[in-house]
Amino acid sequence: MAYKLSKSGKVKKKKRDLKFAKTTRRTRMKAENQKKRRAAKKKGINIKGKDYDHTKKKFVSIKKNRGGFGKGTK
Repeated sequence: MAYKLSKSGKVKKKKRDLKFAKTTRRTRMKAENQKKRRAAKKKGINIKGKDYDHTKKKFVSIKKNRGGFGKGTK
């Protein structure tokens, strides 16, 4: 569900989100995720509909990974 923001609100949110996405931790996590996905595809593992979870160190469903396994995202 998309946010209903004003134009100025959208601009500010986009700026905040980009700043967070470019932090050292997030870029490292993204690079690790890409590396793991490439390796899994090379091995022939079906990872469709899955994301790499950095805490469990394995591929899990997108739904579970985004929901923080029932504990929320914070």
